[in-house]
Amino acid sequence: MPHILVDHDATLREFLDTRRFAHELHALAAKTVDGITIESCKTRFRCVEEVVIAHDAPRQALIHVDFAILPGRTTETKSALGQAVLDLVRAHTAAATQLTVHASVEVRDLDAAYTKHVTPAGTER
Repeated sequence: MPHILVDHDATLREFLDTRRFAHELHALAAKTVDGITIESCKTRFRCVEEVVIAHDAPRQALIHVDFAILPGRTTETKSALGQAVLDLVRAHTAAATQLTVHASVEVRDLDAAYTKHVTPAGTER
């Protein structure tokens, strides 16, 4: 926890340094939400080849961050995290000046049925 999924369309590929973004995102999450550590953050990126925005308006791009955390955080904490993540997304897509970038973030609670297991390297599976 947390589990972070970043969906973005292919037009942002040349502007978004995913590793740098993830490292900054993990640090931001650890600073913003009690109980989150950098070591606990896991971010996946999914580049989508085709996105349709409105009526296929040209030079449009989409990036959405789904940020799932353990339940128990206040609405204020989740809102602060969402705004901070959105600010980070905007900073990392600022070079895409020829595009209209549609950026969004959802901070949500993991379901109560969420379970996890980590098998350390060098141990039997």
